[in-house]
Amino acid sequence: MSSIPSVVPPTANAYTQDRRGGALLGANFRNALDALRANQTRAFLTMLGVIIGVAAVIASATLTLGVATSVNQRFTSLGTNSLLIFPGPANTSGAFNALGSAESLTLSDAQAVQKVAHLVNVSPLLAVQGQVVYSNRNWNTQIQGVYPNFQSIKNWQLAAGHWYGTAAEAAGLPQAVIGQTIADNLFAPTGTDPIGKTIRIKNQLFQVVGVLQAKGGQNDDVIYVPFTAALNRLKNSTFVDAIQAEVDNVSDVAQAQQDVTTLLQKLHHIQGGVNDFRVLSSNQIIQAAQQNIAVLTALFVGIAAISLTVGGIGIMNIMLVSVTERTREIGIRMAIGARQSVIRNQFLIEALTLSAMGGAIGIVIGLLIGWALTSGLQLPFTPDSTSLILAFGVSAIVGVLFGLYPAVRASKLDPIVALRTE
Repeated sequence: MSSIPSVVPPTANAYTQDRRGGALLGANFRNALDALRANQTRAFLTMLGVIIGVAAVIASATLTLGVATSVNQRFTSLGTNSLLIFPGPANTSGAFNALGSAESLTLSDAQAVQKVAHLVNVSPLLAVQGQVVYSNRNWNTQIQGVYPNFQSIKNWQLAAGHWYGTAAEAAGLPQAVIGQTIADNLFAPTGTDPIGKTIRIKNQLFQVVGVLQAKGGQNDDVIYVPFTAALNRLKNSTFVDAIQAEVDNVSDVAQAQQDVTTLLQKLHHIQGGVNDFRVLSSNQIIQAAQQNIAVLTALFVGIAAISLTVGGIGIMNIMLVSVTERTREIGIRMAIGARQSVIRNQFLIEALTLSAMGGAIGIVIGLLIGWALTSGLQLPFTPDSTSLILAFGVSAIVGVLFGLYPAVRASKLDPIVALRTE
């Protein structure tokens, strides 16, 4: 007796074959793209939440990395054997104020600190923000009045010229050592050699005697002048903005820090109260800055997480609408042999495609925003590949998590009820 061949609809055979290998995945992906193309405006508006969230993550990560890189570049040059004395007490977060934001240190304090054991170089510092002009070009930068030994404290090397000496300091000569950023903006465009040229700082004329070697970041955007010249010509003040010292050995930093603190407490007549100054090592400054950056990063990531959650809810909402609109289609596919897993995976892949496309677009927009922010703030643009991968991965996970419920709901539809739906 001959066997009766089973009659199976062609589409059912297709589903049976698609389960082998990656054919089913490819078919579901094509179906997802077709569904998105059929409703392009709705798909874009659905992706918008994910795009904004991912863009916020990338932009904030790029900005905070730029800030962190700039901070590290600025303070790494101090070395591990430096002490910085700032006026004013530390605030509740342990951070410190900007130069010139408090007044409690004087030149006599700096002269007294010079006598502390283990300190080989000590310099007071006057900071002035102002416009520097040469010919028809100008640049806004920070000018710092320091002693000649500041070169040793900061370990500055010169690309051209020389650092001003003790004679220039004693006489208050208007000499200046400029950073590479200043040279690039005032002199490089015309190919002029800066050495010997006269620049105007505020309304005072200074002669350029040296150009610093580049260190990177904000380190290069500075001009150093003799402390006496800064005091007489740029900022006539009885207070100094900071005192910086070099310790003879890394192992003596803690002892020197304690000795300086004790000396200044005595000079300022502080007995058991709150100090009106802070003595910090370079490592402490870097740690405080990194803590502030970490808090800022956490804040940005939290805001971005909220945006991603809203985007995920939007995906879930639109997928539920899609399931309702395509109920009859689902019934037909199940009637001709499509299994529940096939229906579930189709809608899950559609949600994943939505979130993945939104994540990719968000990464591009986030990088553009991050580049614009870092360029505007003159920070290094240092995108992190880990954050890019993480942001894309999170956007994909959001699609899976928020698309799972609509996909499961679609797979559990009764085909008979679905076929009756108009």
